Amino acid sequence: MSIRLLSETMVNQIAAGEVIERPASVVKELVENALDAGASRIEIATAGGGLGLIRVTDDGSGIAPDELELAIARHCTSKLSDDIHDIRSLGFRGEALPSIGSVSRLSVRSRTKDADSGAEIRIEGGKLFPVRPAALNRGTQVEVRDLFYATPARLKFMKGERAEATATADVVKRIAIAFPHVRFTLSGTDRSTLDLPATGNDAAAQLARIAQVMGKEFPENSIIIDAGREIVRLEGYVSVPSFTRANSLQQYVYVNGRPVRDKLIAGAIRGAFADVLPRDRHAVTALFITLDPAHVDVNVHPAKADVRFRDPGMVRGLIVGSVRQALAQAGIRHATSGADAMINAFRTGMAANPHAGTTERQHSYQPEFRGSGGYDINASPSRPFDFGQAGFSAPAQASFDAGVSADARAGFAEAPAELMATPLGAARAQVHANYIVAQTADSLVIVDQHAAHERLVYEALKQALASRPIAAQMLLIPEIVDLPEEDAERVAQHADTLRKFGLGVERFGPGAIAVRETPSMLGDIDAGKLIRDLADEIADSDTADTLKERLDMIAATMACHGSVRSGRLLRPEEMNALLRQMEATPGSGTCNHGRPTYIELKLADIERLFGRR
Repeated sequence: MSIRLLSETMVNQIAAGEVIERPASVVKELVENALDAGASRIEIATAGGGLGLIRVTDDGSGIAPDELELAIARHCTSKLSDDIHDIRSLGFRGEALPSIGSVSRLSVRSRTKDADSGAEIRIEGGKLFPVRPAALNRGTQVEVRDLFYATPARLKFMKGERAEATATADVVKRIAIAFPHVRFTLSGTDRSTLDLPATGNDAAAQLARIAQVMGKEFPENSIIIDAGREIVRLEGYVSVPSFTRANSLQQYVYVNGRPVRDKLIAGAIRGAFADVLPRDRHAVTALFITLDPAHVDVNVHPAKADVRFRDPGMVRGLIVGSVRQALAQAGIRHATSGADAMINAFRTGMAANPHAGTTERQHSYQPEFRGSGGYDINASPSRPFDFGQAGFSAPAQASFDAGVSADARAGFAEAPAELMATPLGAARAQVHANYIVAQTADSLVIVDQHAAHERLVYEALKQALASRPIAAQMLLIPEIVDLPEEDAERVAQHADTLRKFGLGVERFGPGAIAVRETPSMLGDIDAGKLIRDLADEIADSDTADTLKERLDMIAATMACHGSVRSGRLLRPEEMNALLRQMEATPGSGTCNHGRPTYIELKLADIERLFGRR
């Protein structure tokens, strides 16, 4: 077949295949156009999941009648200067309207502020109709009917009306978070109305808009992020470790106001929460990254969903470092939703079996005592992890300083006022030889002693690892690992960083790495697999975190085996010591497996449980 020039309609349909994947893609493009036009109110109406009708109306600056034909022509835009690297708007390619018009019945009505009347232009399946007068208030109304009627094969890949409507709602919510000063309304025959009133421009308004989209629980369970590094600024909110979701759909990230789903940023968020979340749970976030447009490329994806940073390592490091620092500074916090779950569990259990839970487990273990009557934690067969055997000095927070023996059952004496005023309160009892019941001035706290001490020991181990270089063991015969040349070069460039973790590597000719030292903590390992994993990690995120994660996993395993075991009876002094150490340890609201270490039930919640409220 001879080479020929494609028709304008065919070119637009090809572009539509890249930009317009589904009705939600149309809504995204049209809403972004409205925001670029300075709209303060945007109304979206849909029918048939968006396949039958999409109508977007705004009160923006509008389009002059003599520019309507340019508005629906390819590569015509008012948003781009002569510098492709200086993009300060959401749209810039000028492809959205002609692409939509090539696969649907499109009409654009618009009226500028100073015009006496509006004008309309239509395009159906690529066929253009002349401009004509139209009645309209100031702003623009874009109506898309019969989406993909001109390319019926695309309709076979569409999901049901409910799924398409849900995707459209997600797009609107995702954009709305970044523009709290704009009112968004989404309605249609296939969904209930979504109304997001404008909240303003300040920080309180931003949080109010986030609450509109993500639910009122999120602000109560969030930690503020405000950090910067060189030319990059990071602001926003992340959830406390015990407030999680089963997927990452509620991780909202914005780069210069543009909502993105970036693999590097998602990996950074996952890395920041690696120590405090289970592998199957995800944090809830609303993060805003701001930097000079010249240092980020938004022109790497037709739908502008991905971005590329000039210095990805700095961006990733900023996210991981600032989130971890915020989690540490937030101290011990739990999700407010835990009380509701606990109340529901009580109610469900009582309804199923009113007499459940009346038996108690018997334990034959008796704690060891010093000659002076004090408790000797080192003589216990269930003593915490022995740091001395691992070559580390035990931090004060990692062990108990027990005092005089006392009854571990519920105490009848009034708890000291100074303990009642602390976040976790005063220990009052130990039940089922694993759960510490504590009392504060206005709540009841239940602590999982094994999970709590596991976190304390884990943090102590990490501090010990961070305070000195990782011990390395030299291989008698260096192991040669064959890699693609680009992977070998990446690993060699990070040799200095890897050496800090006890891994000594160097180039060994083209496409090969010689491994001369491995971390002693890891014992006998498959050095080849480790190097290949590292190469993949560096290629994926331009960092060398795989080895550190493996060391953290080893520390987590050691902490699990070295912490206070379930079934061990504790004295009041030990229980209170554990509570005070939890309050002083960052991230102690969850264990290193991501499970909660304690649940707090406010007095008001207890009164609700008994019908007093």
